[in-house]
Amino acid sequence: MNQTAAPPASPRLSPSITASRGRLQWRHFKDVSAKWIVGVGGLSVLVALLLIFVYLLVEVLPLFRGADVHPRAAYAVPGGAGRTLYLATEEQFEVGLRVTPDGAATFFDVQTGAVRETLPLPLNGRGLARVAEVALDKGYLAAALDDGSVLPFKHTYAVTYPGDRRRIQPAIEFPRGPKPIAFMPEAPRALAVRDSDERLFLAGADRSGRVYIKTLETTASLFGESSTRIAADLAFTPAVTPDFLLVDPGIAWLYTVDARRGRIALHELRGGEPPLLVSDEAVGGKVAYAGWLAGGISVLTADERGRVVQWFPARDADGNWQLARVREFETGGPPTALAAEHRRRGFAVGDAQGNVALLHATAQRTVLEERLLDGPVEFLSFDPRANGLLALGRDGMLHAFRVDNEHPEVSWSSLWGRVWYESYDTPDLLWQSSSAVGDFEPKFSLTPLTLGTLKGAFYAMIFAVPLAVLGAMFTAYFMSPALRQVVKPTVEVMQALPTVILGFLAGLWLAPFVEANLPGMFLTLVVLPVAVPAVGYLWLRMPPRVRRTVPTGWEAALLMPVLVLLGWACFALAQPAEALLFGGNMQSWLDEELGIGYDQRNCLVVGIAMGIAVIPGIFSIAEDAIFSVPRHLSLGSLALGATPWQTLVGVVLPTASPGIFSAIMIGLGRAVGETMIVLMATGNTPVMDFGMFSGMRTLSANVAVEMPESEVGSTHVRLLFLAGLVLFLLTFFLNTLAEVVRQRLREKYSNL
Repeated sequence: MNQTAAPPASPRLSPSITASRGRLQWRHFKDVSAKWIVGVGGLSVLVALLLIFVYLLVEVLPLFRGADVHPRAAYAVPGGAGRTLYLATEEQFEVGLRVTPDGAATFFDVQTGAVRETLPLPLNGRGLARVAEVALDKGYLAAALDDGSVLPFKHTYAVTYPGDRRRIQPAIEFPRGPKPIAFMPEAPRALAVRDSDERLFLAGADRSGRVYIKTLETTASLFGESSTRIAADLAFTPAVTPDFLLVDPGIAWLYTVDARRGRIALHELRGGEPPLLVSDEAVGGKVAYAGWLAGGISVLTADERGRVVQWFPARDADGNWQLARVREFETGGPPTALAAEHRRRGFAVGDAQGNVALLHATAQRTVLEERLLDGPVEFLSFDPRANGLLALGRDGMLHAFRVDNEHPEVSWSSLWGRVWYESYDTPDLLWQSSSAVGDFEPKFSLTPLTLGTLKGAFYAMIFAVPLAVLGAMFTAYFMSPALRQVVKPTVEVMQALPTVILGFLAGLWLAPFVEANLPGMFLTLVVLPVAVPAVGYLWLRMPPRVRRTVPTGWEAALLMPVLVLLGWACFALAQPAEALLFGGNMQSWLDEELGIGYDQRNCLVVGIAMGIAVIPGIFSIAEDAIFSVPRHLSLGSLALGATPWQTLVGVVLPTASPGIFSAIMIGLGRAVGETMIVLMATGNTPVMDFGMFSGMRTLSANVAVEMPESEVGSTHVRLLFLAGLVLFLLTFFLNTLAEVVRQRLREKYSNL
């Protein structure tokens, strides 16, 4: 009978082998898990950095996009045929206004062209010659009549919400009464009017080129009664033929523009006396248009060659007023219409081919240039928000456009180049994002902020690198192990000190202390670096029996009381030295003799405070790099006869140089990105001054200060994101450069 053989029994493993195999499997599992965890963690860091970069880029890109213009409606001009003297819309771009020579103020629906209401001006049978803008942002106008009289009026809009639906009711108001004001003997060929509540200023030019000026002053009594008197009534012949007349809101400057000869003259208004000629400049061609930019400081002239020039008063090198030719813009062709925005330094130019260009003065940027009409453009008008544009063609058709132009004030030149801002005598680099006045021109130069960032990091590194690196060299190579176990943890614990505490102490204690003891600070900075090697040299010249009383590596403990004593001596001798060398006041001497001003919160204070914050990180990494140099390298050098110092300089430091360089670059990265110390200890003044005694504002501090007050989606908030992107790219560049240099140093000294 056949029997199946049983399979051989597998050998039984001993418990020790089974336990060993289990430990190997567990070790393998931990190795694989650690590999995946480290890999996923590193990849997550890279993804997070990439997402931060992408987010910043998404927020910043809209700043550099051009404008878009979308047609909304086109219809025959409301109010019938005839010449259009003035065209405007209210803030919501729903109701428009057209003024015609018969004195009719026609209000119409912007979307359909339907006439809502026609309100006649009280002309008493007289014709309307022209309409001048008194205050564009307030809808304040002045009508010049055929007999030379002037009627100031406003177009206003009352907004109500009956049944939760918006209703806009237009109206005409007369701030100076409905009766025209007698002014000139004939209808003016040019008219300029300004009203400052207490004073009404009128300037008009007749056909012969003579300019008439009339000023009415209103005074109020204690009982509320008001009276008006003529403060000035005169006539004069200006330097150039006054085809255009312009007066600034402050009634300080009168511009006369000769359209045929292409000249513009600036006159200073002097009350009841004839205006004084200040400057007479050539425009460059026949002038087709002259008018104000928003704010009433800059004048625009457009010549027949399509060139638009910006002008405003500025002082020359001798301090005398002149008419400055600030910047020029080239458009497609001879302009036929020009309109300025109400609240920004932007404007639109139309030509005979129907092209319309949107430009911005401060940014010196052409935002858009597009053909919007089929024929010549006769009139252009923005709504107060610059979101809508009315364009009237010579064919009598009125076109309404929706304008998407959110950030025209940003360009490469406005961010990084010198810009000639209004009321400044020369181009400059400035950051000033807001102001309390309505005619403010934003100044968005990132150059002073970037300089402040580099400036703060520079002074911090000057203070921190020598102390941190030299301290790391001594601690790692010369200090006794027992003392090193105390010093290194103590310095590393300093890294945990919150920077807000350092900033608080720097702003409220250190800055006043430095200001009150400036000579002592300078004596300390000069004496201590010289005293340390001098004391070391004297210690080496001591008899051996004296030097043997201090154990090897404990010399630093002996040096500490010496440094404290020398520091005390420097501040004790500061006042006598100040009296002897600087006449008793070092700050006044610096200002008078060297022209160096002193700000209490300056770079010296920031360098000390931020240096203290940076030192622990640099010290710890550099000390580890030096201490980690293989012992056999230094022992071999010493065995060949080199001194400990020669071994340190020639063997240890080159081997540790990649780590030391990394420590310095990490410290520089922290100094560049530091926020709280510079926020509290610098004064936050964005100035272009690299001096030690001036303040500054950094990119990070600027974001911290202004981000809470900025409007979401505005140019301001996007520029703050751009500042963050610049800081991100700056630190990325520094870290990349550090890694490249570190790798080359590692390759160079890897064979030691």
